[in-house]
Amino acid sequence: MKHSKSEASSDDGVDRRVFVKTAAAVGATGLAMPVWGSATASDRIKVGLVGCGGRGTGAANQAINADPGVMLWAMGDVYEDRLKNSFNGLKNQHGTRVMVGDERRFVGFDAIDKVLDSGVDVIILATPPGFRPDHLEKSVAAGKHVFCEKPMATDMPGLRKVMETAKKAKAQGTQLMSGFCWRYAAPERAVYGEINDGALGEIESVHSTYHTGPLGTRARTPDMTDMDFQLRNWQHVNWLSGDIIVEQAVHSVDKMNWAMGNRPPVKATALGGRGLREGAERGDVFDHFAVVYEWDNGARGFLTCRQVPNCSNDNTDWIAGTKGIGFVNGWAPRQSNLKFADGSKEFRYRGGTPNMYQTEHNELFKAIRDGELLNDGDWMTQSVAMGILGREAGYSGRTITWDEIMNSQKSIVPEDPQFGPMPPLEIPAPGVYKFS
Repeated sequence: MKHSKSEASSDDGVDRRVFVKTAAAVGATGLAMPVWGSATASDRIKVGLVGCGGRGTGAANQAINADPGVMLWAMGDVYEDRLKNSFNGLKNQHGTRVMVGDERRFVGFDAIDKVLDSGVDVIILATPPGFRPDHLEKSVAAGKHVFCEKPMATDMPGLRKVMETAKKAKAQGTQLMSGFCWRYAAPERAVYGEINDGALGEIESVHSTYHTGPLGTRARTPDMTDMDFQLRNWQHVNWLSGDIIVEQAVHSVDKMNWAMGNRPPVKATALGGRGLREGAERGDVFDHFAVVYEWDNGARGFLTCRQVPNCSNDNTDWIAGTKGIGFVNGWAPRQSNLKFADGSKEFRYRGGTPNMYQTEHNELFKAIRDGELLNDGDWMTQSVAMGILGREAGYSGRTITWDEIMNSQKSIVPEDPQFGPMPPLEIPAPGVYKFS
């Protein structure tokens, strides 16, 4: 029985145009050494950040750490306070590598356009997910390399736009990396590589959990419009976040998709509800889902997720195949192993666990330098579609097929988001909610 680690794949080379291979030293960990002063203007890669919250700021930090020629060149957010806090933190940490002058700090819904026009080579998209389909489309049309956080959309019309945009990025030779960070984690790469190589035989079932506490909220103040209130509590608003299964537990959905060899299910049935959500800040999202995904070969995937306080938390994956079982614990203590039904020695990952968020950016900027093409488009959009499928099955209370979700015309994102009044949020009721 052959058990080998999988390697990251790449497609044909890309015309780098202005990017020149750097001669800067890279440490054994894969992290670029701090030699910014030796990087010439032609070595520099200008990065723009759109969405300056915690995840966006973290991604910008990792981009700077990934390559000695990276500079943060422009920033954009709908709120000045969020941009200012992000800028100050990054500037204090990285000094002259944060070269975002006042003329390249943009505030408002059109900040994406101004960042793209500022001369950046790479853009980090980390706004609330409802905006990402349009932002990604604009970024690829502008010829930029893109790091796009997950999820890439909150409804299927938006996700279909992402699918087409991903194809365009591949065709024109620009990078498209997703924020599905577990795909870049060494233990998960090892164990899912074994599984995809057939170590467990045909996969018959996957059980995944994402059990955690609720996310924070922000109280409404007199100066907030409806749009302000929703944006400040975006994780709790379906059109902005996609609900907990699409915004957060989609990581577990993605690992299920990975275990199944990136083959889509044929249908899903789900339970879901809102047992402990209270107050307007909690928006219109559920606090728990339980989804059964079914594949054409009879395999089933079982996902449970919740955001409820004072409960046991868990983030694990169990994969059962005809030749054995696999177990992955994504939280501490990290553990990934396979046990084989024939009694042969089990596979256990014993290597290092470098920061998966940093690994993403290390590989992105290395691909830019080396002229290799990275494009996560196919599997990243499939994982998001699976998340939306589970949400819609939970909202409606009915079994929904893959064909139905892929052809869904239900659009939940406003066509032209602006500050001001918004329609009242309606909490979905299974058996009443209509899927379309």
